[in-house]
Amino acid sequence: MATLKALASPVRLAVLNYLRDPIANFPPQEDGDLVADGVCGDFLRDKLGIAAATASRHLTLLTECDLLIATRRKGWTFYRRNEEAIARFTAHLARDL
Repeated sequence: MATLKALASPVRLAVLNYLRDPIANFPPQEDGDLVADGVCGDFLRDKLGIAAATASRHLTLLTECDLLIATRRKGWTFYRRNEEAIARFTAHLARDL
């Protein structure tokens, strides 16, 4: 399952944890609301201390697995947790394990 593989990375788990409370973990943004629009990919990259290409790959994998929602705005990409998909996934794990 692609979602399990995506969650096997400590970096991707950190992304999901940081985005659980974006106001506590990131500074205010000019072009998007931290909660409604998500966190700018550059803020995530800086917080994780990784290269842009590496951050992009991690964020793309989480988005492809439907764990994140990506929104483009003014040339930037903002990411927020897909709480419905996360709830479905955790319910699936609880049911099948």
